[in-house]
Amino acid sequence: MNVDELVRDALREQAAEQAAPGPGFADRVLAVRRRRRVRGLAAVAAAMTAVVAVAVGVPLPDSGKEDVRPASVLDGNGVLAHPDQSPPRDLIAAGRSVLAAYYTAEPVTRSDDEAVLTRTYRLLDPETGTYEKDDRWSFVAVAPGARTAAVLERELPARRIGILDLATGRVDRWITVDRGVGGLAYAHDGTRLVATTYGEHPDLMERMKSSSGAVAWVPQFGGHSSRSGFYVLDVADGRGDWSPVAARRDVSGRLDFAFSRDGRLVYSQVVGGEDGLQRFHDLAGNTVPAPANERHLRSDVSARLSPDGKLAALGLTAEAKDTSWSGIRDPYTGEEVARVRGAHLLAWVDDRRLIAWERAPGPGEYRPRLVLVTIGGEKVVPLSGVREPDEAFETVEWEPVFVERRS
Repeated sequence: MNVDELVRDALREQAAEQAAPGPGFADRVLAVRRRRRVRGLAAVAAAMTAVVAVAVGVPLPDSGKEDVRPASVLDGNGVLAHPDQSPPRDLIAAGRSVLAAYYTAEPVTRSDDEAVLTRTYRLLDPETGTYEKDDRWSFVAVAPGARTAAVLERELPARRIGILDLATGRVDRWITVDRGVGGLAYAHDGTRLVATTYGEHPDLMERMKSSSGAVAWVPQFGGHSSRSGFYVLDVADGRGDWSPVAARRDVSGRLDFAFSRDGRLVYSQVVGGEDGLQRFHDLAGNTVPAPANERHLRSDVSARLSPDGKLAALGLTAEAKDTSWSGIRDPYTGEEVARVRGAHLLAWVDDRRLIAWERAPGPGEYRPRLVLVTIGGEKVVPLSGVREPDEAFETVEWEPVFVERRS
């Protein structure tokens, strides 16, 4: 569970007044976590052995259960699943999407009052189809195709960006920049990078104590962010320009920029009175209206637009016992046109199917797993094992990074 999302949920309670968090802030943050526990809100392989492949559309005999039985065959879209693995060790992929990496995170103490939320990545080796730990990098953005990645070294903000060959594990070249970078994202076509710049580490944390005496590390809050702007860089030659973006009260901590679908704009999340708010900028850093097909999207739903651009993945819409549904909308009007299983939509498999976090059946706390879901259907295909909840508030359980896979 992403600790930044929890803190932002608590901040939204007072965003309208823009007041500094009061003494009860730690209690509100911990209460958000408790509510999410109870209600269940989320947030290539050529020579592989022991791979469990899934054939979509091979349901169990009608027994009233929702799961689709894993079968040792591939469907036409090459669905590979490992419902017995959490975190995954072997390749997970479906249609156009591949799990290219995942990371965990935990605080690393700098002083009695300050820590840094530090990520540890497992990256897909495209030759073996396995996920290998690579603790050299503080931040990794995998390029479409999952053959290369842009990486930042451990000390943030970083003054150079590495272009990593995922098959060899070697950095082919470095892109040097004048300002410190803390986050990276590829354009939809993979030819450019947006690199978000910060004056200090974007994942700083501070120790807070609740009224009950519980102590936890939480991200710095109250509108504090050292974000200064972004570079747009050509991946092939490393050239590009930096654009400043002014600080605001609704920007807090790490809020990295990403490209719009057509690559003409960038956007980032903002902390506000509603979930998923986003703000767009042109490539000179000026605030501009959202594109017509992205104005109804949410910054915290990573699936965003369908491959053909005709549908928009939105957030959690309804829950019942151990079942969740998310909304699918017309991206231009914002009208809900369908619902699909899943509590958090992560990536599109094709124009009708998505990969989502969805809770595993059974009583108790929210225990999500990666599943394949279909618009208009209630069946789910497990892709990973269950991500067991981590009782340590400060940590981030394994978080997937999906990219488009290409031939």
